[in-house]
Amino acid sequence: MLNQLRPALVLLLALTAVTGLAYPLAMTGLAGAIFPAKAAGSLIERGGKVVGSSLVGQTFTGADYFHGRPSATTAADPADASKTVPAPYNAANSSGSNLGPTSAALAERVKGDLDALKAENPGRPVPVDLVTTSGSGLDPDISPDAALFQVPRVAKARNLPEDKLRDLVAGQVQGRTLGLLGEPRVNVLALNLALDDMAKR
Repeated sequence: MLNQLRPALVLLLALTAVTGLAYPLAMTGLAGAIFPAKAAGSLIERGGKVVGSSLVGQTFTGADYFHGRPSATTAADPADASKTVPAPYNAANSSGSNLGPTSAALAERVKGDLDALKAENPGRPVPVDLVTTSGSGLDPDISPDAALFQVPRVAKARNLPEDKLRDLVAGQVQGRTLGLLGEPRVNVLALNLALDDMAKR
């Protein structure tokens, strides 16, 4: 029995060292050397200060900014730790809403969002990603249609020509990964930063 236990323990320790320490450290070092920005979290800086990540959405509520998808993430209620409160784009608690198609709360929330968006841009169909949450609640991107839908509101709030904003959106569209994977998309943070840069000129 002891003769079998010793080799088993040695093998366990060796595999733990290789797969639990050496391999992860090697991959982390390799990723940091080949893709330093991505390995560090794809952080976006302005004036030497980190303003966000291209991988995690942020809340933009002002009429003068493009808005992202709704987020269903939550955080602990400060008044009662056994409950949660909405906390959009909470990266510490990535999740969907878990509400199904028969949920009255979901239907009410979507209807409220639809009504607000229809009032904002009457006569245009509302892109679905402006009223639906993603599975993670952290989606940083919207469809080009969702960005273009918001152009009239942003143009009015910033007193800019709509054509100029449409060109700005077109310049921010990212194509499919490797030309095959995913859908064309617009990163909301990058678009809003480009919008601020354009306003400074």
